[in-house]
Amino acid sequence: QVNLVESGGGLVQAGGSLRLSCTASGRTFSRYAMGWFRQTPGKEREFAAVIDWSGGTTNYADSVKGRFTISRDNYKNTVYLQMNSLKPEDTAVYYCAASLTAASIRGRGSDFNSWGQGTQVTVSS
Repeated sequence: QVNLVESGGGLVQAGGSLRLSCTASGRTFSRYAMGWFRQTPGKEREFAAVIDWSGGTTNYADSVKGRFTISRDNYKNTVYLQMNSLKPEDTAVYYCAASLTAASIRGRGSDFNSWGQGTQVTVSS
């Protein structure tokens, strides 16, 4: 497993942008696929985006496609989620997650075995 720490959350107006970061400990970050998920109270965790170990393949939920971009810097052990054109319905706690499974590109939470503590994103209307 790998330890993950998210940052970059906050309060933003609708239409604004935020960039989330997730930094991993250890020397094996480049072996992991990395994903971003989000959750609001009373709802199940929802997939947002995933990127494979090389950064060459990405996958997005339909709800964020065209507005969010996932990227990674393996030298910095960091994965990013650039969020543009934010909507109030994007309000959630955002979690990053790591997986050694190739199937994780599907975006299923069960394929991820390391999770961060989460960072709150609030979008005001």
